[in-house]
Amino acid sequence: MKLASLDDGTRDGQLAVVSRDLSTAHIADGIAPSLRAALDDWVFIAPQLDALYRQLNDGKGDAKARRAFDFDPTRCMAPLPRASARVCGATYLQHHDLEQRALGSSLPAAWRDAPQLRQGAADGLLGPTQDLVLVREEWGIDFGAELAIVSGDLRQGATPDAALGQIRLLLLANDITLRNLAPDTLAAGFGLQAKPATAFAPVAVTPDELGDAWAAGKAALPLRVRLNGNPVGTLEAGEDMTFNFAQLLSALALTRPVTAGTIVGAGVVSNRATRRHTPGYASLAEARWIEMAAGGDAITPFMRFGDTVRIEMLDEKGASLFGAIEQTLRAAGT
Repeated sequence: MKLASLDDGTRDGQLAVVSRDLSTAHIADGIAPSLRAALDDWVFIAPQLDALYRQLNDGKGDAKARRAFDFDPTRCMAPLPRASARVCGATYLQHHDLEQRALGSSLPAAWRDAPQLRQGAADGLLGPTQDLVLVREEWGIDFGAELAIVSGDLRQGATPDAALGQIRLLLLANDITLRNLAPDTLAAGFGLQAKPATAFAPVAVTPDELGDAWAAGKAALPLRVRLNGNPVGTLEAGEDMTFNFAQLLSALALTRPVTAGTIVGAGVVSNRATRRHTPGYASLAEARWIEMAAGGDAITPFMRFGDTVRIEMLDEKGASLFGAIEQTLRAAGT
């Protein structure tokens, strides 16, 4: 399934089912008023949403005849505007290796042994085309293309296998970091002050929408990032991922139960360059760290007011899976 939350003036938005090709949608208020409500009773609600999704894709029945409408991503809030909790993980260790190398240090061994998790802000999440509004450019404003999952209820101490079965939805995010507010430690990217509102692509998708590309708790699909229309990176999300989503979710459940509607991010996607593939970047900081590690100054600038970042994941047929995040940085008060 593909699900979206349309802005109807409420905090949680109005739940809609979106067609596989992202062309049409259907309000699902007869099934659940919001995605948050659907997640609270997923076992009962999901089959009803799936039936509506099938009608919408088949172009048959009441869904197509009476209430389907053209899908407009600009009407979308974040798929889950208010999460039960939000956790930031660090699974693409290449990203953090580059950071530490630029600082003349090395990644702690503990980061390779078990998933590192930090609490993130779970409210104020942005829709796919909402402006990012900030006060100062000199904060070092950096985008971060990231995949995340939405969890169902999970008991404390759950194994990765059990956690895998409680991954309800996948999300695509722009996890903004203000690099200059806390530049000196590995925890900098996780500090709440350095983390303004995160934006999400218009639809959340169930893992089965990825087909064979969803395997072992990873999404083996390409991620494309552009800044002001110029290519920045084309990365493979399933590669160089040290810990999969099931491991992240199990690590979160180690000391406490996990509540349905919890978002767990995998961190900024990062690939190693090979002879065949120069992936580019999913954040500007990586380009700067490479410049610094080479013995020079960081010359790649962070985002400026007026810049627009576009983040999109493609399915196995080359079509947009989640829809695109297209977010413009704007100065507060303008």
